[in-house]
Amino acid sequence: MIGLEDRRALARDIDTAHAAGARLEPACEIAGIDVRTLQRWKAKRAPDGLLTGDARPQALRPIPRHALSAPERAALLAVANEPRFAAVPPARIVPMLADEGIYLGSESSMARVLKAHGQNARRGRAKAPRASRQPTTHIATAPGQVWCWDMTYLPANVMGRWFHLYLILDLYSRKIVGAEVHDSDDADHAVHLVRRTALAEGIAAMATKPVLHGDNGSTLKATTVLAMLNWLGVKPSYSRPRVSDDNAYAESLFRTAKYRPEFPAHGFASLDEARAWAADFVRWYNIDHRHSGIRYVSPQQRHAGEHKAILQARHALYLQARQRNPARWSGPTRNWSCIEAVTLNPERESAINMAAAAAHTQLQAA
Repeated sequence: MIGLEDRRALARDIDTAHAAGARLEPACEIAGIDVRTLQRWKAKRAPDGLLTGDARPQALRPIPRHALSAPERAALLAVANEPRFAAVPPARIVPMLADEGIYLGSESSMARVLKAHGQNARRGRAKAPRASRQPTTHIATAPGQVWCWDMTYLPANVMGRWFHLYLILDLYSRKIVGAEVHDSDDADHAVHLVRRTALAEGIAAMATKPVLHGDNGSTLKATTVLAMLNWLGVKPSYSRPRVSDDNAYAESLFRTAKYRPEFPAHGFASLDEARAWAADFVRWYNIDHRHSGIRYVSPQQRHAGEHKAILQARHALYLQARQRNPARWSGPTRNWSCIEAVTLNPERESAINMAAAAAHTQLQAA
């Protein structure tokens, strides 16, 4: 869309070149417009010519018949402002309502309503994520195949003092299968955590033991840790040197934890307080959190195999909503299909399909 001042300048320059002997069509082509466009601008009765400019921005357009009504918009706004959704974006609110058998509108509809009321800011302290391509690594098609683990620092309310949070995450389900908080960074804590997690997840009865992926920290590569992994039959996997995003799932989990509203801004007063917060976070993350990477089901639901029935129920609900108001749907309903294979880092589609079809899916993808 060309503004009024730019239209007048272009028409003036083209007229000057044409008067100097240039042909009209090449002059318009150099200016980036068509001859017919210039003729329309100069027409005496043109409503959007060189006098008033383009009238499209000021045009009065009728409201579509399938648009949300005022009560429907008010209901969306009221739900988004409920206390339980105070720190939850529309992308998670809509699936959570669908699990309750309620459909008020799509994520984009809720986002537009929030924007119209000046509430379209990102909920929480997080900034918008930046996309980045990640290297090749392991593929999981079921729980208990690939684990990720790492350690992060939890600040105390005394400057220079830290507590240490150790976490083990199941790659397929995103469930936290093991977590401990200690007041020091020691390999013995890592040994105790992996042994307790292996007992809780029952890997002794598994025909194929999981792969445990971590970074190159000295604690996770200590001799005592390697000896315990060897005794358990767990295969260790490590990030490549100088590659900071090879353990992205664990890092993303820590980021989620530290941006929760319950995370103390001034640090923890004691080790017991840090452990109590970690226990509450693990419960929330595994049971209440709707994870965006697994179609907004909770990690516990996916770990237990309940996610397929939930996704099918959501799909049926969306089909019913489209049947009630078909004009609101320009294409198929939202994709609620189950994610069958999860890669530690992005992988070619052919490699993922081969891994999903193979019996042993822990080997590194080609």
